[in-house]
Amino acid sequence: MTGDRFPSEIKEYTDPKSGLRIKQLTDRHVNFHMYFTDNSFDGDSNSIYFFSDRCNGRGIYNLFHMELDTGVMTQVTDEPEGVWLSTATKTRDSRYLVYWSGCRLKVMDTREKTVKVVYEDHDMLVQNFSVSSDRKRIGFIRNEDVGARQDGGPNYSGFKDKMYAIKDSRISVVNMDGTGFHDVWRDTNWLSHFQFSPDNPSIAMFCHEGPWNCVNQRIWLINMDSGDVWPCFRQGEDDCVGHEFWTRDGMIVFDNRGAGHDGTISSDRTQVFTPPSSGGRQPYFGIADKTGQVQRTVPMPFYCNHYMANPVKDEFVGDGTDDIVLIRMGTDGKPTLRVLANHNTTWLYQHSHCHPTFSWDGRKILYAADTDEGHCNLFLIEDWEQE
Repeated sequence: MTGDRFPSEIKEYTDPKSGLRIKQLTDRHVNFHMYFTDNSFDGDSNSIYFFSDRCNGRGIYNLFHMELDTGVMTQVTDEPEGVWLSTATKTRDSRYLVYWSGCRLKVMDTREKTVKVVYEDHDMLVQNFSVSSDRKRIGFIRNEDVGARQDGGPNYSGFKDKMYAIKDSRISVVNMDGTGFHDVWRDTNWLSHFQFSPDNPSIAMFCHEGPWNCVNQRIWLINMDSGDVWPCFRQGEDDCVGHEFWTRDGMIVFDNRGAGHDGTISSDRTQVFTPPSSGGRQPYFGIADKTGQVQRTVPMPFYCNHYMANPVKDEFVGDGTDDIVLIRMGTDGKPTLRVLANHNTTWLYQHSHCHPTFSWDGRKILYAADTDEGHCNLFLIEDWEQE
């Protein structure tokens, strides 16, 4: 039930590859954090919000809160139909939790201990919630239900089929108090990765979803007041782009791996839809502004499934095939890689993707990993600079 507390499951071990001390935060049931663009860390970086099925049985997840100093966990939601990875977000200070359950969008005020239904939808698949920087609006994606569910299936099952099948999609918005719902943009592609700008409540980013080498223009920007839409980095034939995210100062980082990359990784450690590309140009990070113009590119000769930047953009954390790695930008502009932990996840499901995430102060890294189909746990890396 909401408010129930659970004792710490934290245990520490020395990583065999890096020699760093790693904290395993959970040890029972299936546990995973919010998507890396939502950031599970509280604003003070001393606690996290995460998903677990420890109360409702396997496959029914609810939100929990953990104090990182003590490991004590508190159940935050008690939804019989559960809450899922791509359907929950929060404000940085965790005052407001926004989540979808049972065809209803709910806003929880964690200070006042209230929950309010602000939107219902029984026809379309609704996900990717994001709160505007002024905390007045919630933006989200609505895609037609074509019966090709990618979330929850192993190895991106339905991913490519869903991209081709969806012909009706919307970017929608509703005020935090439940008023003013409307569609801002209507499209004929599968939409995903909706994210409000961290410093402009009118600007947001979204993507055309699917295998990267099948999508001809991945990243788009939208004015949520006017409905105007424009591309971020105009892709060419040999560009395969994805995993875009906002930096703290309102810039956009994306990964361009070049032709032949579909942006996936499966449990057999290969791409799901496309044989790995041999040769070609070197992958790079692009850093773009809100007009969609690329201001800088950084050579990135490493392969990770996801990346996230620290607050000052001089370090990136990534989940390689087997390891969590730290990529540091050198003064000469060349990146160097350091292994932080051997995650050894199965890559079977979306929740077992590591999605490494920096805390707001850049001093902690949170990631998820499993070693079998029945258990997924959360891990924390600290003090890597002192080693």
